[in-house]
Amino acid sequence: MLVALGLAACSGLWAQDEAGLEREFRARARTVLEAHASRRGAAVGYNTIAAALHLKQNAPWLSERTIEMLRDPWGDMFWQFPVIAVMYNDRGQLTPEARRRLRDAWRTYMPYRGDTENHWLLYYTSLYLAAQLYPNEPGSSWFTGKSSEENLSEAREYLYSWMDLTVTKGQGEYDCTHYIGVYLLPLSYLAEWSQDPVMRQRAVKMLQWLIADFAVELTGGAFGGSHSRTDDSAVLEPGVNVAADLAWLFFGLGKPSAGYGGYPLYYLTASAYRPPTVLHTLATERGTPYVHRERKRTRNRWRFTDEKHAPVYRTAYISRSYGVGSDQGGLLQPVQQHSWDLTWKVDDPAGVNNTIFSTHPYSGLYELQMYFTMHPDYAVEAVARSKRSYDSADKFLSGSPDEQIHQDLDTVVALYNIPEGTRFPHINGFFSKDLRELTETGTGERPGWIFARGGGAWIAYRPLAPYEWRSLEPHAWMPASSAGGRRLYSPHLRNGTVLMAAEQDEYPTLAAFRSAVEALPLEVTLDPAPAVKLRTLRGHVLEARWNEPLRVDGRAVTRENARLFEGPFVNGDARKMTIRHAGRELVVDLSDLAADVRR
Repeated sequence: MLVALGLAACSGLWAQDEAGLEREFRARARTVLEAHASRRGAAVGYNTIAAALHLKQNAPWLSERTIEMLRDPWGDMFWQFPVIAVMYNDRGQLTPEARRRLRDAWRTYMPYRGDTENHWLLYYTSLYLAAQLYPNEPGSSWFTGKSSEENLSEAREYLYSWMDLTVTKGQGEYDCTHYIGVYLLPLSYLAEWSQDPVMRQRAVKMLQWLIADFAVELTGGAFGGSHSRTDDSAVLEPGVNVAADLAWLFFGLGKPSAGYGGYPLYYLTASAYRPPTVLHTLATERGTPYVHRERKRTRNRWRFTDEKHAPVYRTAYISRSYGVGSDQGGLLQPVQQHSWDLTWKVDDPAGVNNTIFSTHPYSGLYELQMYFTMHPDYAVEAVARSKRSYDSADKFLSGSPDEQIHQDLDTVVALYNIPEGTRFPHINGFFSKDLRELTETGTGERPGWIFARGGGAWIAYRPLAPYEWRSLEPHAWMPASSAGGRRLYSPHLRNGTVLMAAEQDEYPTLAAFRSAVEALPLEVTLDPAPAVKLRTLRGHVLEARWNEPLRVDGRAVTRENARLFEGPFVNGDARKMTIRHAGRELVVDLSDLAADVRR
């Protein structure tokens, strides 16, 4: 009887929680929609039109602006998804002429399908929903030359195959700070607008899958650790980007960026799916530190390997005030990879560089020809035109074939073994203006520990080779907030970084933290290849050697049989994920996808 009463009481409290979270989420959503719908003049684009239509703020200018924008369509798959939002939010509000122009654009404009995972998801989701809206029409009425039914079938086949690949091998564009929005918005579209109940149900499950993947690694409103793709601004200012906007929208964490980002807006014009309460508590209620591990996959590889999709092994240590995350290093994604960092929690992320890490700024044809099919003569130049930092020696955004990373709890050992003749034969360490109490125990020529405090985290950073401090150069691609920071420049081919951290309440002062770290044995070897042996603050002995697995307390640590998700709260593999947190449980089961993929 007492158990029953206890369960009933919990059920009542949970119902109150649900109602409160729903109200708060809808209030944030309304803020985003109204901010976009209120724009006028040159700022009016498809986002404003879609938001105004969604809020039923019908006005003649909505149709006039839609017609004007359709005179010269551009943007390929990035044109398709905004137009779909306008078409499905119309609900009789646009004029017949605006509606006719929208339909005819799918005949006269031929959008490029793109060449990445997010491009294809946007393209096929948009094509699926357009074909659904205009059924039984011949190929002559579509830019593809295929009938409505053929377009719908092709798009459905791709969508199911992408879902199945994601829940069996993991995403290729995994854990992105900006493209996470590009994955969630098409799923929101399908969950709301697909006429097929099976597709709608699977889209909701995929939303749960991807949002759980995201929520478990948040540090406040920041998505730290390794990312397959990020950008030069987000890597240095981790609390201001699309992922941070979504952390605020879903969970009330951090603060939204100016404009609230485009992708979250389109997400809200469709299903505006609110994550279940178990995901909210997972993202917001942090007590004892925990380790979460994941297996993802590389993007499609075309050369220099027999593995089209090599596994990516990610590790995250999440504490109250900071998170430490990494992958295994190497070229896991071209151009925009970020392999490891410590990110600390801040109340207001605007203008704050709450992160620290090191990287080898790699640039070269080996990387580009592995992942792209473009002609080698102009490959580097072509990439640098759109990703402006790519061929810069002082960039902080880069994967490298000459980097190997090991992590145990909140200790990271990054080793660099750079061949002679490499374009940028040095490593860059990022030291933010927002670090406090920074103290060096050695010199540039005789490296020692560098100590600092980031928010509520004590940080110990140990360069393995001689270094010098350089001011950050003011590039157009650098966020303005980085001014005042420094680059630890180390021009040595055999190199590395050790980082350890602790909560501020574990040690009363920086001096106490420093004494604890300096008392730990540390052995460093650089030739013929880098190697480190040390005891960590958590009491483990780590041995990290180039081209060898990490040894923890004498035992080799391997990840060959790693599951897709493994930790105290999120676990899963092969189409099924289980989330447990704060007495709640959610099982996301997509095992029935296999039959549709084989069909």
